[in-house]
Amino acid sequence: MSSSVESRRANSRSRRSNGPDMRRVVYRETHSSRAVVSVVAAVLVLVLAGYGVLESGVHAVGQPAWLIEPQVAAQRIVDLPAGIPPLLLAAIGGVLAMLGLVFLLNGILPGKRARHLLAGAPGEGLPAVVVDDEVVASSIARRARLAANVTPDQVMVVVSQRQVLVNVRPTSGVPLDADRVLGAVRDELDQMLLEPAPVPRVNVTPTGVIGA
Repeated sequence: MSSSVESRRANSRSRRSNGPDMRRVVYRETHSSRAVVSVVAAVLVLVLAGYGVLESGVHAVGQPAWLIEPQVAAQRIVDLPAGIPPLLLAAIGGVLAMLGLVFLLNGILPGKRARHLLAGAPGEGLPAVVVDDEVVASSIARRARLAANVTPDQVMVVVSQRQVLVNVRPTSGVPLDADRVLGAVRDELDQMLLEPAPVPRVNVTPTGVIGA
């Protein structure tokens, strides 16, 4: 009896080890890849390093430089900003600052995609389900529209990682219960079981639209 139980446990462990790592799969689906930025940075470094080695080798064998002598380039860098117009120097500095900011933000920001995970699925051994925020916004907009008794054009939903903002334009002359709309949105989110769970907020515009 004990041997059969141990064999079942061993089989379950082997299935888990042979199966895909759901955490890694979910992370890839909910976070943007930094491969493109990494490749661009690596190519830039390789090009600059290769050019430096090439110019140094050409100079070592006594041949004329392709573009500029290494000593001349180093001396010009030391003499900056002399010899360069201020406008050109500001443009070069701005471009370098923008490139540095792009690489810095791609390195420190989480890079999350506009997607949410349905909570509980991976932990229960079920396939992970990832939904786009557009799908979530469409479902919430439909629920809010029914609760507010307005047309689809009068409801706009913005879904982010931590918040769901529902903007409702009421019909002129028809009272609108914001708490009822908020309760309907919360109920819809509770049924979705999104992860991370966004906080709903309902905003009723002060100006309404003329009903048909």
